[in-house]
Amino acid sequence: MVATEHAGTTPAALATHIASALSKAIAERGQASLAVSGGKSPVPMFEALREQDLDWARVTVVLVDERVVPRDHADSNTALVARHLLQGKAAAARFLPFFREVALQFNAEGLDALVLDAEARTADLPWPLDVAVLGMGEDAHTASLFPGAPGYARAIATEQRLAWVVPDTAPHARLSFTLSALLGARELVLSIAGGSKLAVYRRAAEKVDETLPISLVLNQSKTPVSVWIG
Repeated sequence: MVATEHAGTTPAALATHIASALSKAIAERGQASLAVSGGKSPVPMFEALREQDLDWARVTVVLVDERVVPRDHADSNTALVARHLLQGKAAAARFLPFFREVALQFNAEGLDALVLDAEARTADLPWPLDVAVLGMGEDAHTASLFPGAPGYARAIATEQRLAWVVPDTAPHARLSFTLSALLGARELVLSIAGGSKLAVYRRAAEKVDETLPISLVLNQSKTPVSVWIG
């Protein structure tokens, strides 16, 4: 396992760590790329990160995964990032959405088309990702890599950057960076809060288990992972 744990952390401490990594990338390569997860959990970190003194105009922000919903939908991660991260100093960052319009049909053909469109939209994303910020569900899913869901097996096996997944246990079809794309990042950051999630994390850290998707991130030797436990 290549994970480094940081216990008792705060959103501000995590924001400072991410900002430091992005500043280093800008100093070394003139630009930086940041992939972030949605949901309610990262909001305090977003609001701390957006006030960091960065050359935000040199930062490209993208989602780790997105629900296939209109941008004005309550479950849109794109809207959440716009509302909580791309404000203040971070308003100068470039944001690359996976899509602007969603297909009316969410069959495999329609989702394949969305993936192709998302790949085109993110083609000039500075690669590899400098930092990808992950969360984890109590079922051990990370990004939209939901265990056993339609599309999951392909998303953890393909060398493509993006794939669709249709969770059985959560609403909405999803587009997500694949396991290969995530492991191509220079650094992965995993944020965990709560005793139940910590127990799942401890179990997943023991060995690779495809029924625990986060284990595929933790039990590898390619990409450093920093685990921030609140």
